[in-house]
Amino acid sequence: MFLTITTTGHPERPATDLGFLLHKHPDRSQAFSTSHGTAHVFYPEATAERCTAALLLEVDPVALVRKLKGKERSTPDAALAQYVNDRPYAASSLLAVALSRVFSSALKGQCTALPARAAEPLPLRIEVPVLPARGGAELVHRMFAPLGWTVTATPVPLDARFPEWGDSRYVSLVLEGSGRTLAEALRHLYVLLPVLDDTKHYWVSQDEVDKLLRAGEGWLATHPERQVITSRYLNHRWGLARTALERLALERLAQSDDTEVEEIDNAVDESTDTEEKPVPLARARRTAIVTALARTGASRVLDLGCGQGQLVKELLADPRFTEVVGVDVSARALTVAARRLRLDRMGERQASRVTLLQGSLTYTDRRLEGYDAAVLCEVIEHVDPPRLPAVEYAVFGAARPATVIVTTPNVEYNVRWESLPAGHKRHRDHRFEWRRDEFRDWAQQVAVRHGYTVELRPVGPEDPEVGAPTQLALFRRGAAPDTESTESTEEGTAA
Repeated sequence: MFLTITTTGHPERPATDLGFLLHKHPDRSQAFSTSHGTAHVFYPEATAERCTAALLLEVDPVALVRKLKGKERSTPDAALAQYVNDRPYAASSLLAVALSRVFSSALKGQCTALPARAAEPLPLRIEVPVLPARGGAELVHRMFAPLGWTVTATPVPLDARFPEWGDSRYVSLVLEGSGRTLAEALRHLYVLLPVLDDTKHYWVSQDEVDKLLRAGEGWLATHPERQVITSRYLNHRWGLARTALERLALERLAQSDDTEVEEIDNAVDESTDTEEKPVPLARARRTAIVTALARTGASRVLDLGCGQGQLVKELLADPRFTEVVGVDVSARALTVAARRLRLDRMGERQASRVTLLQGSLTYTDRRLEGYDAAVLCEVIEHVDPPRLPAVEYAVFGAARPATVIVTTPNVEYNVRWESLPAGHKRHRDHRFEWRRDEFRDWAQQVAVRHGYTVELRPVGPEDPEVGAPTQLALFRRGAAPDTESTESTEEGTAA
């Protein structure tokens, strides 16, 4: 993938000052290693009148496949992504990361040689020959034009020899303008390249909110498409997007009042704030599960679909659980879980209490037989409905632990999250989300078929109209119902 930055000048203020601002000398080419290949910086032209810096990212396709294992759902064209994809030539988050790696000082507006020049607007022309644009040329204009750029976004045909086939989702982009510093231009690219591609090649976490706000300082809070930009940059993770938009709203208010954000966001004196903060829903679920397990007297527990090991870690912290087994189909998830648990540094006695196994819940597995309890925490909604009977038999019919705990989202509660668009599921990998009556019917039928009793419990704050955000089913093999089953397991939650 390829990008060029061009500026013009004259003998008194030569265009070759671009080399100082980018911290890359025009007389030589340089190469930099990135996690997915090699970034090359060179200058096709460098005179006092005109200077062009080029960034060429040479993607290693083998390294790309290795890095993407276990993350195929986050990449375009998932079925063929390991064999055929556009990452080596189309501008994407890979190029944005290369920009921050190669031009880190320029992104911050730092230049010890020419500090005054770094703070001045430059006449700039930026060209990106192949830019994926999910939304077409019209969306490209909506992204860059409000920032003062003159935008030329030319759709790339699927095949120039067959014009009747129409245009691809790619455009050839040219940005021209003279009202921005080089640092501002680079920050626009750093944010908007992955936004237009609408995917990222790495896991998006809370850190990305801070990255977005740093790169968007001074322009994102007032951008008319800030909601689209925020959502796409954060990979449609609604909780993170909501946090970012709230902070942008504060910044916008501070700008209008000509004051600092800290002065606006001071309605509560933290030193006297005694109100209990909401409990994150994920933590509320884990607390509910651990509490229920403790009441059953279980000591040997299976965490089926353990993911990255959050629940396994919490169970290990409780000495009542003498053996904890985490099972997941994803080898990568198990690797992350091992890292989270620090298995390589764990003492021998503690390590003897935990095992991580790779396995699929749609198949019976003798390794899972004989345990006191099994937990499926936010697992069943990731299973295609036709395969649910196979999971049911593998757990309740074959493994047959004395206790089974199942949690799943309550779809009725989704209307209480303003950041979740109507009709959308909480996670794009969810195959379904059940109403309370649907979950109750399923749980009762499972219990009857396999000789269990079942109790339903809410997790999180109960809304009088739509219930709690999470629903929990406690299955006991041939046991009497728990008299405390109607208690809400947590009083507060945060999305």
